Amino acid sequence: MRKPIASPGSMVLLLSTLLITVLVSACSSGRESAATNPTQPPQLTATSAPTQTPDRKEVKATVLVKGLNIPWGLVFLPDGKALLTEREGRILKVDASGKVEEVQRIAQEGAGEGGLLGITISPDYQKDHLIYVYYSTAEDNRVVRFQEGKTPQVIFKGIPVGAIHNGGRIAFGPDGMLYIGTGDAGDRSNAQNKESLGGKILRIKPDGSIPSDNPFPSSPVYSYGHRNVQGLAWDEKGQLYATEFGQDTYDEINKIEPGKNYGWPEVEGKGNDSRFVNPLVTFSTAEASPSGATFLKHGAIPQWEGSFFMASLRGERLWRIQFGPDGNTVVQKEALLQGQYGRLRLVTQAPDGSLWILTSNQDGRGNPTSDDDRIIRLGPAA
Repeated sequence: MRKPIASPGSMVLLLSTLLITVLVSACSSGRESAATNPTQPPQLTATSAPTQTPDRKEVKATVLVKGLNIPWGLVFLPDGKALLTEREGRILKVDASGKVEEVQRIAQEGAGEGGLLGITISPDYQKDHLIYVYYSTAEDNRVVRFQEGKTPQVIFKGIPVGAIHNGGRIAFGPDGMLYIGTGDAGDRSNAQNKESLGGKILRIKPDGSIPSDNPFPSSPVYSYGHRNVQGLAWDEKGQLYATEFGQDTYDEINKIEPGKNYGWPEVEGKGNDSRFVNPLVTFSTAEASPSGATFLKHGAIPQWEGSFFMASLRGERLWRIQFGPDGNTVVQKEALLQGQYGRLRLVTQAPDGSLWILTSNQDGRGNPTSDDDRIIRLGPAA
């Protein structure tokens, strides 16, 4: 696996200024309780030294929950608890102490990379209590909505399904619309075909209907030419960014604009064809294989506010990227938790400002420990 290399000068600066220490302790889950105190706690590693700030805080990684079964999606409720999906169909509720309870099951039929995937909640959740999930059936991938414990209602279906590249990330944007990241389902031609729902970012209303201001009339397609969209995140200005699996050479972070073509399968990574939008950031597949992403918009870690975070599966690390004011340049790129917890599926911000990270070591491609899969909390040291 290729590892990031820092220059000698930056390493000196890193050693003298980096105040981040990782202390790992295991907390109680709803199914087991244990404590671990490793003699040599893992260290956060960086490809460049962090920017100096007067209010820098020390942070630590804590194992909040153990023993999960291939977790995939997570969203926080207004009361501070989180809803979490496991690929085999369970929806769990997790509180800040790590207590877990099962609240519902979805009858998915996913094979390979399919199953119960993304989850989000209605922008008006406090009034309507609606939960949205993306899952696989034998015929398609689809989105349903429901109130906890009630029968799901299909609001959108027909997304191509396959053993690979099922996409699955769903999130409401600042505009109140539901965005859906899909994959090409193993058929490369889907990505460039605007009549197909595969290899796209889709945009629909909360009831599943098509917004009148979508870039293509009467179509849910928002952007196309994607191989397998796995992360959706908006910055403080409301700009959408997406993470995407490449094939053999380059994984991508793309800045998403309505109606634009992002090149797959004609281009992997950056190219010279004006028909296609180049990715903002590329990674080798060994250092990324990107999945869930978030912007740290507020809260408990001042030196990281505004940063873009991306969970990496094959890369087994959490990437932190600081974009410039224009949103088009990278001013800092840092690898955290490298090789410490295995494959990382998702990162999202908790109400207290910390980051919650899902591992994915039970998915047939990792090397699970007796604790996997886990939720890791990354936040200020006590």
